Parts: sequence; C-alpha cells; structure tokens
Amino acid sequence: MKKRRRKKSNALFILLLLVFVLIVANLIKQSSQWGLPELSFDPFANSKKYKPLIETELAKYHLENYTTVVIALMQQESRGKGGDPMQASESLGLPPNSIKDPKQSIEAGVKHFQRALVYGKSKNVDFPTIIQAYNMGIGYIDYVAQNGGKHSEELAKQFSLKQVKAKPEIYRCSGDQNNFRYPYCYGDFTYSTKVSKNIQSLTDTVPVVKNKSTADAF
Repeated sequence: MKKRRRKKSNALFILLLLVFVLIVANLIKQSSQWGLPELSFDPFANSKKYKPLIETELAKYHLENYTTVVIALMQQESRGKGGDPMQASESLGLPPNSIKDPKQSIEAGVKHFQRALVYGKSKNVDFPTIIQAYNMGIGYIDYVAQNGGKHSEELAKQFSLKQVKAKPEIYRCSGDQNNFRYPYCYGDFTYSTKVSKNIQSLTDTVPVVKNKSTADAF
C-alpha cells in the first residue's frame, strides 16, 4: 500500500514539474513576441563605467571621438578590473600593476594611446598598427612603417620574435610552451584583432561615442 502511495506521489510531482516547465517556456515565448527586453549580462559593464573619466582625459587631446576605442583597449587589458585597468604602468617605465589608482591608470593609458596615434599618423601606418602599438610599444609603428605600413599578425610575430631574441631571459612566456603566444612571447601578436572585435561589439550594442562614429575616428 505504501509503495502505491509513493508511486502516486512521484507521478504527481513529475506531472507538476512538467506543467511548471511548460508555463515558464510559454512565458518566455510570449515575452519575446511582446518585444520585452531579455535579461543578458554585459561583459563590457566594468569597462563602460569608466566612460566619463576616459572622455574627460581624451578631451585634453581633443580626441573624445576615440572613447569607444579606449574602452575597447581597457576591456582587452583588464576587463575594467583592478587598480590599473589600462595596464599603463609599463608605459611609464614601471613594473606591471604599479599603478593602484584607476584615474591615474586612465591618464597614463590615454596619454600612451595619444602618443601612438600621433606617431602612427606621422608614419602613415594603418589604424590596426596603432592599436597593436598600445600593446607592443611605439617601436612597432616604426617596424610596420618599414614593412609596408599595414599591420598583420605575421608582422607582429616577427617584431615580437626580434624582441625575444634581444632579451630571451625576459620574454619567455614563463617557460610555458603551451602558451598560445610561444615562441612570440613579447606582447600579444593577436592584440589588434581582439581589440577590433571589442570595438565592433561595443558599436553593435550600446553606443559610447557622442558625436562622431567610431568609423569616423579611424
């Protein structure tokens, strides 16, 4: 008798569970039909919160139209986290993560980007080269200028390997041969591609540039 009651209870529970699932599925379908917003996580949220500080700093150089670009750089550098979200310590000649204040990081990061932008334009290189130079340094702009003026991951690899050979004790990917960068352990040869994807994602979702479009900035 007890076994029969247990079976009936289990069957009832399963039936109620199926009804609940069908109700939830129907509500989701109706919300889509009614055009209600779907809940989603914004992976750029931490970086976007620094938009006012980034715009203020860019305004010093009359470069506000590059706001989306700098947010995309920050996203690639740190996802907007930590005391040095622009990972700008090394641009000041300091060890990584020496900067502990996000405001100071943005100031240094924007200045580093501005230098690369101005120098890149003077050397007539393409914009992806300038983006890559944020990661690999101004020397990468000279290297690209001497090799056709257009960035490619192959050129970035060649430049990286040149730095590795000059200082193998420093640029060694921590000895990890499974690191995707190995043996190109200076910088990230895929950096410009990743930042470009971030720019595209930002442009496709929530606009962060007021007047000129990101495309106009390039």
